[in-house]
Order: sequence, then C-alpha cells, then structure tokens
Amino acid sequence: MNKVLVVIAAHPDDEVLGCGGTIARLAREGYSVHILFMGDGETSRIDIIEKPDLSRQKKRYAAALRACKILGCDSIKQLDFPDNRMDSVPLLDVVKAIEVFINTHQPSIVLTHHSGDVNIDHCVVHDAVIVACRPQPDSFVRELLFFETPSSTEWNSPDNGKPFYPNWFVDISTTMDLKFQALSAYQDELRPFPHPRSLKVIESLAVWRGATAGVNAAEAFILGRKLV
Repeated sequence: MNKVLVVIAAHPDDEVLGCGGTIARLAREGYSVHILFMGDGETSRIDIIEKPDLSRQKKRYAAALRACKILGCDSIKQLDFPDNRMDSVPLLDVVKAIEVFINTHQPSIVLTHHSGDVNIDHCVVHDAVIVACRPQPDSFVRELLFFETPSSTEWNSPDNGKPFYPNWFVDISTTMDLKFQALSAYQDELRPFPHPRSLKVIESLAVWRGATAGVNAAEAFILGRKLV
C-alpha cells in the first residue's frame, strides 16, 4: 500500500480546519502528503464592481504554503474553479481535474469534505471526489474519509438529510500544536469567539471529539470506504 495521503479541499484553510492534526500525524508517520485546492477562497468576497486585484488571492496562497509546510506536506496545488460558484461548473470537469491529481500521486488515503456542508463548493468537491475515487479494480485509494469544517458543517439545516455523524476518529493529541501553528498562518480567516472559526471553539471541538473517542484531542470523520 502506498503511504500517500491526498487532501482535496475547496479552499485554502479548509485542510487545516478539517484535518490539520491528521495531516501532521500521518506526515510524521512517513506518509507523503499532497493537498489540492479547487479554488482560491477569495474571489467571491470581491465586489463585482471592483477591478480585478490578485493581492488577496496571492496572500491566501502564501498562507497555504506556510500552513502546509508546518504540517509537513510535500506539495500543494491550487486550481482556478470559481469561488463559491462551483455549482455553475459541470461536475465532470471537476471530476477530471481531481482524477489527474489522484493519478499523479496515487494515494492510499483521500480526505475531503462532508456532503452536507452549507458551503456549495464543499458539496460539489465531495460529489466529485466520490466519482473520482470510485472503487475500480486498479484504484489506488483504499481509504476515503470525509471531514467536518467549522462554520460550514454545523451551520446547515438538519432537515437536509445529511447530518455529520462521525464514525472514524484520529487521535491528534500529539499534533494539536501543529494544527494551531498552521491555523496561525490563516490569521485573516480566524474570527473572535464565539464564532466557530475562533481558536477557542476549534480547540473545544478537538477536545470534544477526543472525549468522544477516549483521547485528549481528535479529529472526526465519516468513513466513506475502507479496503483491508
């Protein structure tokens, strides 16, 4: 089995919020880690009457480079799908872009978004990853996990039929500090308490997920598939 982890995230910062401690742990355990961002996470924040300004996108990407270096990642790549408008793109286009990345790195483990997030890009990425990682006989992917993203997963309505009920936990007691160091690179994305993307809430979530599994701190996932 290839010791390769691929994380496919809609925007820079999703990878740290959702699975930063897991990334750091697997990197320590000898996994090669590669991150794919589908968009820049900034374009939708710019008023349509503004002239194009790439400074915000460049700053966000620089933050991603710092964060992923802290976590021990081997590479990151950012695509240019429309920010918070990925539902305007044919799903097949998203699938093909992900397939190229997966075929390049041949991961045994893939982490991506939960299907019920309130952010539309997260939902599109989830659906595309499911297709790109379909279990064909020659598939590299042996483990497929879906993470939660604070200020997206818990903000959706419970009547959408896709609540986040985790059944897979990763102990991040020894890598929690690296997760928070990586989050510091995304300082512009953090918010004051009691916002879900405040450091206090993110730490509380890790402690709660850890208590759920009987450890000091954990990240929670829904297991999509595991081949043993």
